[in-house]
Amino acid sequence: MRLAITGGTGFVGSAVLDHALAAGHECRALTRKPQPDRDGAVWAQGTLGDDAALAELVGGADAVIHIAGLTNTPDPAEFETANVTGTAAMIAAAKAAAKKGGVKRFVFVSSLSAREPQLSAYGASKARAETLVQESRLDWTIVRPPAVYGPRDGDMFELFRSAKWGVVPLPPGGATSMIHVDDLARLLVALAERKSLRAIYEPDDGREGGWSHKEMAQAIGRAVGRRNVFAPHLPKSLLSLAANADKLLRGDKAKLTADRVGYMSHPNWVARSDRAVPGDVWQPQISGEDGLKQTADWYRAQGWL
Repeated sequence: MRLAITGGTGFVGSAVLDHALAAGHECRALTRKPQPDRDGAVWAQGTLGDDAALAELVGGADAVIHIAGLTNTPDPAEFETANVTGTAAMIAAAKAAAKKGGVKRFVFVSSLSAREPQLSAYGASKARAETLVQESRLDWTIVRPPAVYGPRDGDMFELFRSAKWGVVPLPPGGATSMIHVDDLARLLVALAERKSLRAIYEPDDGREGGWSHKEMAQAIGRAVGRRNVFAPHLPKSLLSLAANADKLLRGDKAKLTADRVGYMSHPNWVARSDRAVPGDVWQPQISGEDGLKQTADWYRAQGWL
């Protein structure tokens, strides 16, 4: 197949590009900046706001995997532009290509936060983007990943680095699901290869009931060689103060923002069984324990830990 991929230079997108090329697909990927040449891949330079670049991206493609989006910003208004307006532009480009006999599939990467759009501007933007996809009349599938981790990830790395020192501060008590980036990448490519799967899926690592926050903290501790870590639950009020402090320290590069505090404080980010991916389409291959250890090993090899 010929796949059009947005976000191909990011954490999830680069893994999708790796898996798609390994599966023998031809790929065209959107990029803001020039990229090194890759066998089987063509880079379309531009942004989600560049109609000409999007037309080039989807031209001749059989399927679109739309990953690009904004996950964190000091200005919540930017979520609307990146995640809603950007998705609308991709849908328009895909529909134009479909009229010419191209683009048979549209796979959209959303977020579990779209389940509770009232909690954050990020989740609300993803929920609105989902509505656009569902109303597009394309042959769509929506994927809501839980916490995604793996080599090259800079967000979950913060927890690994903290665990190395024996302390993992947690949000208020609750549970979450996780998925290794390679498993997610395999799923997205598998869905692009299928037809007529108009559904919203919530994949995970196969752990029934997800991980309690403390279980996840201890598992990350074991991955970095700590038998036990101190993992206190912090109230939302204290997380809000920490977000303000992070903004003062790191400015626009702050990892913890007020918007993130909104959905981090929700007690249930567990993938739902009634949204599970059919077993004949995809099944996770990397358990949480194995994936966390592999990720910690990668961080060490790169000198991050």
